[in-house]
Amino acid sequence: MSKRKIAVIVAGIDESYQSSILRGIQSAAAECSFDFYVFASFIGMMNNEAHDCGELNIFKLPDFRDFDGAILMTNTIDFQPDVNNILKQIQVVGIPAVSIDNDVDGLFHIGIDNKTAMREITEHFINVHGFTKFNYISGPKENSESAARLDAFLEVLAEHDLTIDEERIFYGDFRAPTGKAAVEHFLLNTPYMPQAIVCANDVVAAAAINRLFEAGYKIPEEIAVSGFDNTFSNHNFRIELTSVERPLLLSGQLACRMLYDHFNGVGQYRSKILNMSTRFTESCGCKDSAVHDITEYKELNIANYSRIETITSYTSLFNQLSCELHGCSAFEDYINSLKKFVAYMNPGEFYFCLCENWTDEFIDDDGIVTKNNDVPKTYTERMLVPIAYSNGEFYDVDSIIRRKLIPDVPVKNDSDKFYYILPLHFAERCLGYMAINNCHVSLHNAMFQSWCITINNSLENIRKLNSLDYAVKKLGRLYAQDTFSGIYNRNGFVLATTDTFNACAEENRSIMLMFIDLDGLKKINDTYGHAVGDEAIRAVADVLCRSCTEGEVFCRFGGDEFIVFAADYKDADAERLTAKIEENIIWFNKAMNNDFELSASTGYVIAVPKKGDDLFRFVTEADKIMYDTKKKKKLSKHLRQQSGQ
Repeated sequence: MSKRKIAVIVAGIDESYQSSILRGIQSAAAECSFDFYVFASFIGMMNNEAHDCGELNIFKLPDFRDFDGAILMTNTIDFQPDVNNILKQIQVVGIPAVSIDNDVDGLFHIGIDNKTAMREITEHFINVHGFTKFNYISGPKENSESAARLDAFLEVLAEHDLTIDEERIFYGDFRAPTGKAAVEHFLLNTPYMPQAIVCANDVVAAAAINRLFEAGYKIPEEIAVSGFDNTFSNHNFRIELTSVERPLLLSGQLACRMLYDHFNGVGQYRSKILNMSTRFTESCGCKDSAVHDITEYKELNIANYSRIETITSYTSLFNQLSCELHGCSAFEDYINSLKKFVAYMNPGEFYFCLCENWTDEFIDDDGIVTKNNDVPKTYTERMLVPIAYSNGEFYDVDSIIRRKLIPDVPVKNDSDKFYYILPLHFAERCLGYMAINNCHVSLHNAMFQSWCITINNSLENIRKLNSLDYAVKKLGRLYAQDTFSGIYNRNGFVLATTDTFNACAEENRSIMLMFIDLDGLKKINDTYGHAVGDEAIRAVADVLCRSCTEGEVFCRFGGDEFIVFAADYKDADAERLTAKIEENIIWFNKAMNNDFELSASTGYVIAVPKKGDDLFRFVTEADKIMYDTKKKKKLSKHLRQQSGQ
């Protein structure tokens, strides 16, 4: 039986909260026989709105019609319109989905009682420690979990006839910079520091404690601090955090089992509220570190040393990759450099997928490459795949349809599918995505985020180099091309013929120079208007394109005059070209059904140039011959009119 495909939506996989839940999901994957596609982003990290928009593009990638179910951590996404769009798509498609912590109508839900947990912490601070002066560091106002925790805190204060000024409540997000910014705000904007700072999660609390230490405060002797979620490992911070311990790993596992039971028709409650427990320890002054065994300290030091050694090793590798990628001047070099890095990392699978318009170039119906000036903000229907890596080998994959996500290549372990799908972008510009499966390097850390930024920035560098190359070529075309007729102008003609002309002069070879002049342009303009006259000029250019098929070089010399150059021509060749031009003029008059009759006079000269000769001397000679031909044509026409023919 084919395994079910489950989409996971999450932001900030480098945070402990998200990482723990994802580990829980992955641990239940084999038991439930699911394939997971984790659409992940790093929003809110760069304090840059355009960067966040580019990160959020990844949530536009999944087509939920192709999935059997979804697990959502929309509480990690700070942009409500994007959350609403995800929820709407799932509702329209009708697949079962589990929302972790955010309780969404119509979806399965796994959560905790945020209010009870926060009440316990606040009551502990008041009843046990006797604190009456508080500050509070909150998550986003619109986040339901954040709001529930703050409401519980304020309720307890009110029940004890305690008040808190608005400037003592700092609203941010659930990430470390909020903790630091909040303490700096309190130091600058409040007349005195509080006895305790209650924080919306551990990450914020840890950052706040660091900033308080920098400001000279002792924790907890002068200021007590509490967190929430208990995501900081015991003894891995400068002091142990008073916090709320919650079963994050179990949340991920239960999300999988809820979907599994749904698919198998097992009855269940829509919402599951998990138990949690408060931990009162060092940061509020309850007790010292629980570690008294020297062996445990040694094990902790070994684990930390191993972690630091790994980070140092991969940081060096990432820096090397960054230098190499930013040093590439061509896309092919860029891909080859990235392939070397992928081979060294050796994940189970790695796919580098680019939007068809990632360079902003497209080819029109005439085969001309042009630029799209609009910044692409979504994925194209087809995705280019310059890198497809599986089983330790690279595979040639031209492109895939967007909905497919992962190319069809041989996979060694078909039972272990846990893809992380991350955006490729620069600011708002959508460039593509990466898909990684079974990577032995942890993706749940800031180091991996830095790697993603390196990939994105260096890819943008290549795109800009391509754009610069396009601009140079376009300027070259403008310099060399007659924009009115689409063929060479004089500059282009000189560039295209100079080397051959000089070679003929050096080697004593002949050249042919033909001069062509449109007949009766003034009459066409006077009779039908200049727009029709312009059509006649362009028609001659088209006739030359159809006639000069043996390597001849031709251009619009000016006005209604054109010239053709060829090397090693004999009179027979020139006569043959003259006849061909005349045949194509006749064809034009029959096929185009224009009001005017196209006619042109030609004259050519064949000569062997000498060193130092000017090409345009032969143009002048051909012009004279053409003029004689035109006079004879006019005289012949006049005689025919007199004779009544």
